[in-house]
Amino acid sequence: MKKKSVLDAYALLSYLKKESGHARVRDLLASEDTSLFINSINVGEVFYIFARERGIQAAEYFQSVILPSLPVRIVENSFDDVIQAARIKAKYSLSFADCFAAATAIREGASLLTGDPEFKKLGKALSIEWLG
Repeated sequence: MKKKSVLDAYALLSYLKKESGHARVRDLLASEDTSLFINSINVGEVFYIFARERGIQAAEYFQSVILPSLPVRIVENSFDDVIQAARIKAKYSLSFADCFAAATAIREGASLLTGDPEFKKLGKALSIEWLG
């Protein structure tokens, strides 16, 4: 059975920008033993960060060329998924986008791959694989 991991925006950005932890993300992307997921809200985070830092063309290139080439399943959100993220927000006071990454990991029975220290607030609520 394949291991499951959810990337948050931090993890995907570390890979794309070759920052701390990028080698671990690269290895998982190349692994046949791991199924990778990312929530569509977190894809939006990466898009707006690229747009802000590198311009809208770089963000659109990420969306249309880079993202489709990655072996990552984009998870869309139902109304129930939004409410689950809201429950996490109410309990742990994370950014709302981070709550979608956490909710996706819980729903998929996956570990969350991140280097964002905000997730320390979750304690043992889910399995976290730390980058860095």
